[in-house]
Amino acid sequence: MNNKVILITRTSSGISAGIARELATSGAKLLLGARRVDRLHALAEELKRQSAEVAVAALDVTSRASVQ
Repeated sequence: MNNKVILITRTSSGISAGIARELATSGAKLLLGARRVDRLHALAEELKRQSAEVAVAALDVTSRASVQ
């Protein structure tokens, strides 16, 4: 996964957060999206401390306007 760019939605907790952690250790560049932005930023900071390249975006996949 080294240098692959991967978008993960609903990343603020649960399985998606776990997947983000695993992908970060493999060298993937991550774009994380979720409604709970406070948790999203906390996860991003955790991953960045482990030298991961991470960007975050407020995202609600049930809202068309949010994903455009």
